Amino acid sequence: MAVRPFIPYEDKRLHTAAEPVEQITETVRMIWDDMIETMEAMPGVGLAAPQIGIMMRLAVVDASDKRGQAVRMANPEVLHASVQMRRHDEASPNLPGVFATIERPRAVTVRFLNDQGEMEDRDFVGLWATSVQHQIDHLNGKTYVDHLSPLRRKMLVQKSAKLSKR
Repeated sequence: MAVRPFIPYEDKRLHTAAEPVEQITETVRMIWDDMIETMEAMPGVGLAAPQIGIMMRLAVVDASDKRGQAVRMANPEVLHASVQMRRHDEASPNLPGVFATIERPRAVTVRFLNDQGEMEDRDFVGLWATSVQHQIDHLNGKTYVDHLSPLRRKMLVQKSAKLSKR
């Protein structure tokens, strides 16, 4: 296992939809292991493969208090989202030093290929739901700042770039 470097916000891969995963292979399992180690090193509550330059629809999420409860997902898709919304400060290692408050559905039902290669439907609530939706955005070539107005997005991207040059 290894901690992988994050690609910068400007990298086109971060703004491109990732490719579906056909089956769970040993390579996929190794990527998931690296993703979990990378997520823990941040520390964060989720990571999508495109964030580290791997253009596969893979994500990991661990919003547990104790950690070590990471859910490994391939090809995750939201089947149902609650009408009740939740606001949360979101950030990304691909855009260091900045964050924004984003409103997303409080609960989601997600279908994904699990680490056993089986289709699974799972309900996520609260921070788990926020993180899963954040990762699915990454898999679709979007970042949390895409939920903001163009002016607010530009300001955050410029602020992050300025902070990174220090």
